[in-house]
Amino acid sequence: MHFISWNVNGIRACVRKGFLDFFQEMDADFFCIQESKLQKGQIQLDLDGYYQYWNYAERKGYSGTAIFTKWEPLHVFYGLDSNNFEPEGRIITLEYESFYVINVYTPNSKRDLTRLEDRLEWEDRLFDYLQKLNKKKPLIYCGDLNVAHHEIDLRNDKTNHGNSGFTKEERSKMTRLLDAGFVDTLRHFHPDKDDIFTWWSYMKTIRERNIGWRIDYFIVSEQLIPALKKSEVHSSVLGSDHCPIGLVIDEKQLMQMGVGEDERTYTSY
Repeated sequence: MHFISWNVNGIRACVRKGFLDFFQEMDADFFCIQESKLQKGQIQLDLDGYYQYWNYAERKGYSGTAIFTKWEPLHVFYGLDSNNFEPEGRIITLEYESFYVINVYTPNSKRDLTRLEDRLEWEDRLFDYLQKLNKKKPLIYCGDLNVAHHEIDLRNDKTNHGNSGFTKEERSKMTRLLDAGFVDTLRHFHPDKDDIFTWWSYMKTIRERNIGWRIDYFIVSEQLIPALKKSEVHSSVLGSDHCPIGLVIDEKQLMQMGVGEDERTYTSY
């Protein structure tokens, strides 16, 4: 089973830059995007064979997430609480019989850190949400998480300590999540590789010289480790300041995980 995640930095612009070519080439079971930057009715994507689930931000041209999938879910949720609503369109959860897929666009704390407090509150709410889901069945959590976890996750770590996306507060939230029974899939396969990045500034030659940050992730429940086949970064794919990332999971093993039929309950968020 093939998963793709990509912060497209505006889906309409990305479509003009070849999004659909990459989409067709990947033929993924799940294709998650972040920062769609549009409202309902502003684009019509003809994705034959795919169900489409969009979460639009109230603010025009801002944030937003979507999931395109070949697998019809049992339930779809668009928030972190019982209101099933997120005003900035930052999360979509699909529920299946034996697993969840959660697509997230984490708030940026801003260059001057004026939104750091809001960001940390989001992290706490999301952490509680993921833990609740994980108690019921394993999950596949992906998206632009707007944090470089370790020094090897960005090129210029020494000059970026304390900057947005590399503060001790943001990094500690990621550490807490991974310590609570979750796995950073790319580090599972490449624990020490220090040149894998997913975001680059638009400044001239920055991407060509690979002066980047790894801030896009596939994170899964620990119990899915035996089913993991590949975690990859499509760094050569253009169209956004981020590149797509991919995950391959053994479909048969994934379907066999989660709670038993007699014990199954569905989350009502």
